[in-house]
Amino acid sequence: MACQLSFEERERLSQLHEEGESARSIARELGRSPSTISRELRRNSDVGHYSAVVAQGKWLVRRRQRPLVRKMERPAILAAVRGGLARRWSPDQIAGRLQHTFPRDPARRVSHQTIYTWLAALPCSERRRFRAFLRRGGLRRPRNDRRGCLPRQTPIGGRPAVVDRRQRYGDWEGDTIVGARQSGAVVTLVERKSGYLLTAKSCDRKSGRVGDKIRSRLGDLPPQLRRTLTLDNGKEFADHERFAQQLDLAVYFAEPYCSWQRGTNEHTNGLLRQFLPKGTDFRQVSWQRLEYYTHLINTRPRKRLGYRTPAELLEPRAAIES
Repeated sequence: MACQLSFEERERLSQLHEEGESARSIARELGRSPSTISRELRRNSDVGHYSAVVAQGKWLVRRRQRPLVRKMERPAILAAVRGGLARRWSPDQIAGRLQHTFPRDPARRVSHQTIYTWLAALPCSERRRFRAFLRRGGLRRPRNDRRGCLPRQTPIGGRPAVVDRRQRYGDWEGDTIVGARQSGAVVTLVERKSGYLLTAKSCDRKSGRVGDKIRSRLGDLPPQLRRTLTLDNGKEFADHERFAQQLDLAVYFAEPYCSWQRGTNEHTNGLLRQFLPKGTDFRQVSWQRLEYYTHLINTRPRKRLGYRTPAELLEPRAAIES
């Protein structure tokens, strides 16, 4: 609730005061503290009589006479925000930390939206300097953001619970990683239980071509090893219905901005980035080289597998069931 009384609250206060109610009972009625009501009656009464219209007028006069000091102009808050940005904190983290540090002092706190507004109003050179500290450069998600709106998606909430528990083989997660300056892409498919990686090089991320890569890689597996596939909401997966039908595969989509729902895939992409760091021109990477990198990852011991390798777990099953 705002610190200042609204005109409607002042009207109700005037009625109750005329009825002889005490400051404490009026405070209970308005959901305010008794000290707020007592101060309002003391400051804005006229010759012992309280009128909502007169009180509102007195408040407006004082408000105009008092210079407006915006929160980001207060030295302590400005120093805290600048220091937080320099430590690579997000505006939300800065605002939350101030609230944690000064829980009873609203004058020492600021909202994350106020910080974003302050950043947008800075001179160009200073704005660039501070935005460089932010992970997304200070950009907010647009209100008309259409990510997560592929047609006829099945959300991850409908995925069988057995997939979450990693109790069987054949449940996959999929994504793409992109080369420097859109120089092609690599489709990555990771089996959840074993961590086994399949990759395919693509010259772009058009949905038809990406769908064909998924179909070719998973199509080589026996049906028992292709049960479900969980994807993100990228437009490159807009062809999901076609390859799901061709592979007899249930396709699910994680919620937008929830990469942790495909944590196995995100982690494995990080392993592949050891060989294909950001800035790599994928046109210079042959499919043979990509296969070699994939082999290195699949034959790397994993702690969660008891230091066995993904290849040791999945490849024998693929051979037996084919």
